[in-house]
Amino acid sequence: MHHRTSRRTLLTATAATAVAAATGAGLAPGAVAAQRSASSGRHSSAATTKRLKRIISGMTLEEKVGQLFVMRVYGHSATDPDQADIDANMAEIGVRTAAEMIAKYHVGGIIYFTWAHNTRDPHQIAELSNGIQRAGLAGPTPLPLLVSTDQEHGIVCRVGEPATLMPGAMALGAGGSRSDARRAGQIAGAELAAMGINQNYAPDADVNVNPANPVIGVRSFGSDPQSVAAMVAAQVKGYQSSGIASTAKHFPGHGDTSTDSHTGLPVITHTREQWAELDEPPFRAAIAAGIDSIMTAHIVVPALDPAEDPATLSHPILTGILREELGYDGVVVTDSLGMEGVRTKYGDERVPVLALRAGVDQLLNPPILDVSWNAVLEAVKGGEISEARIDESILRILRLKAKLGLFDDPFVSRSGVDRAVGTRSHLAAADRIAERTTTLLANDGAVLPLSRRSHRNLLVAGADPASPSGTTGPPTTTLAKAFGELGYTATALSTGTAPTAAKIAEAVAAAQGKDAVVVATYNVSATGSQRTLVSALAATGVPVITVAIRNPYDIAQLAGTGFAANLATYSWTDVELRAAARVIAGRAEPEGTLPVPVQRADDPAVVLHPVGYGLRY
Repeated sequence: MHHRTSRRTLLTATAATAVAAATGAGLAPGAVAAQRSASSGRHSSAATTKRLKRIISGMTLEEKVGQLFVMRVYGHSATDPDQADIDANMAEIGVRTAAEMIAKYHVGGIIYFTWAHNTRDPHQIAELSNGIQRAGLAGPTPLPLLVSTDQEHGIVCRVGEPATLMPGAMALGAGGSRSDARRAGQIAGAELAAMGINQNYAPDADVNVNPANPVIGVRSFGSDPQSVAAMVAAQVKGYQSSGIASTAKHFPGHGDTSTDSHTGLPVITHTREQWAELDEPPFRAAIAAGIDSIMTAHIVVPALDPAEDPATLSHPILTGILREELGYDGVVVTDSLGMEGVRTKYGDERVPVLALRAGVDQLLNPPILDVSWNAVLEAVKGGEISEARIDESILRILRLKAKLGLFDDPFVSRSGVDRAVGTRSHLAAADRIAERTTTLLANDGAVLPLSRRSHRNLLVAGADPASPSGTTGPPTTTLAKAFGELGYTATALSTGTAPTAAKIAEAVAAAQGKDAVVVATYNVSATGSQRTLVSALAATGVPVITVAIRNPYDIAQLAGTGFAANLATYSWTDVELRAAARVIAGRAEPEGTLPVPVQRADDPAVVLHPVGYGLRY
């Protein structure tokens, strides 16, 4: 017991000294990250491993089991959340606060969600992170925590404005610039690090070869395995150069599925050879780039595991292929254990045990922590899993925490947030990168760029999906405002993803006397009324410019409606929409090209626009 107390005193004293140094010395932006990356060489040494093994040998079995879990928790504060969040925590976890959960279950990590009220604003996020780290250091074995989130950018984004929002993966794929992908990762990583988020579940390394994929789509860099691999490697290097852990997902590849693993169990029918050609390259590239963690997929790949277990629970896939064939020895984290895909075959008591037996290190977000935690504890006590086996995982987790500098200093400061988050240079970089991703797919009669002299008066109609980050949009308003700032007169009219006949008539009436109409489309279907809206507007004789604000496949469904021009933005956060407005206005060139093929709607065997297609002015 004595050596634990002294180590705790030493650790907290070191952390306090480091915090004082970081805040008092006024380190330049990036200096803390640079310090951490400079010390990462030391942390990988045999001495560090020896030190970490000594910590592990002093841990109780309960503490060890806790280290394997990464859990959600409600509230903006680790110790003083709102009453509604206390109630939600009591109902789902049996504790009041994040600090109580850490004290009771010794969890090794916490994941932030917008809906759990973890991500209100940058200063609050930083203080929540600090509260979580204080709770970790207050335990019998003082250990810092991995604080993670899904900040993919594009359509999956947990931290919103005033943090810098970047174009998502498929947009970056359309831009085709590795340096832009790396820079986007570096900026996003620096901002997350400043808020105390040290593990990002990005980039998505899935190759989106199925246009009907309901869960990946524009979260993927594209459909070409080698191009995706290059972008994944660039993003990994960008994120990790900022001192945070990057996570390639979803192994062994979630790109060719028409089932959403949140609600069902997808089956990937690729042969072993197809998997090696299509799905493997981005993960191989991530490993070569030094990826810190890899997330599993709740998918069945019979060619890789004839037992047809979800990959998350598959020893042949996680140990046989990922560890042994690909030589990966970093942290393996499950996708959320609350998703239906991993729960269809086995109960919640068996899932975490089978995941550990398959080769997993971190168990992410189980539906009922108490059930999963106790299941693992009993599996070790009963000999189904050896303590040596979980010690291997804990060593990988602690090694990552050491690499990130969390044993030296797990805390962040208000001034660090102000220096890094949403700075003018970061926002300007995001705007320039977004311009280079905007893709022009049709421009009949060269209606674009839109002249302010002849086409000043605009109607902006269309879909207004909720912001991915909860802080931007709605798209029609954002576009209208952007056109206003560019010297046009623009009126916004939200018509939704399924416009009614009355709404279409309202849009047609609003188009009278306008010089052009811009319509934001969102996953247009052959039978949906978005198509009817575009047809009705085009029939007025006013030029109609359609902007696909999610999937670039909309243009195929709009064939024959009479639109004059079409652009793809790949997401609907403000940064992509403002870039589209600048491109439409001719203030920026459309430089993006399709990273996926667009097939004809009436004959999917025929490619309408191939990979690499994109018009210029």
